Amino acid sequence: MSKALTLTVVFRANSLNYGEGIANISELKKIHRGNGDVLTFASRQSLRYDIVRLGNEWFGWNLQTVDKTKGTLQFREDISIAESVEMDLFGYLKTGQKSQKRAAVARLSHAVSLEPYRNDMEFLNNMGLAERIDETPNLANIEQHESFYSYTVTIDLDKVGVDQGNKGKVVELSEGEKVTRVTQLLDILKLLNRNIRGRQESLAPLFVVGGVYPVANPFFLGRVMLEPKSKSWNINTKALKEAGQTTFGGQSIGDYTRVGYVSGVFGNEAQFEQVATGRVGTVENFFAALKEEVESYYGVSVQ
Repeated sequence: MSKALTLTVVFRANSLNYGEGIANISELKKIHRGNGDVLTFASRQSLRYDIVRLGNEWFGWNLQTVDKTKGTLQFREDISIAESVEMDLFGYLKTGQKSQKRAAVARLSHAVSLEPYRNDMEFLNNMGLAERIDETPNLANIEQHESFYSYTVTIDLDKVGVDQGNKGKVVELSEGEKVTRVTQLLDILKLLNRNIRGRQESLAPLFVVGGVYPVANPFFLGRVMLEPKSKSWNINTKALKEAGQTTFGGQSIGDYTRVGYVSGVFGNEAQFEQVATGRVGTVENFFAALKEEVESYYGVSVQ
């Protein structure tokens, strides 16, 4: 029976992704909602970049996989998923006389802010450098947004380590290698960070909900919302509980669901038990449980 892993993360960070900007103003990437709210976001491409960056730094993921073919930057013809965790998890397209492609096995959403942008700006100049040579400093303005953000990742476990699009040759990795790749990705998501404009922002979960399910579907995407209070922030547990009542194959999604959270961040921690009765704990507990389920699915234990 095929299975898939999905989890939705809430983290807190500052100004994660800038666009082209206008004149000397650096603009954040934004989404405009019908109710008038403006939300900032970190694109799925930026999340993918940092996941692969950390995969290389922490686990030695191979990045020597790119070439320029007829003016197009793409993955090399002679590299398969056996040599590239990145190509395995996030797919590829190789153009040529006969194009080769692989759909992403791990699919990411944008990380969208859960709090609206209120036009906060920061004024910058390089006075320190200018004074050294008695020159006029350059001026700049950058948009700033401190917020909770949420994103979702869904991993189709039965497609990890299997590729039929590599020049017609089937490539299938060992069960142990599949487990290693998925658990490495989980370790990266648990400690994800982003380097931007001299800062290192933590994208590590403060709240995470998900589990291993009999179908690949982002059950909690768009279901995580905040309820702002005067002195605290609450997670809207009603929306999550209703998502857990969804059934597939006669089985309630809530029966597979787990919740992990960091104590002291949200004001309604006691209500989390309503989302995943008996399966609520720390973020570390959450990821440890998912690793055990992944090992059980593949029938291999990797220490």
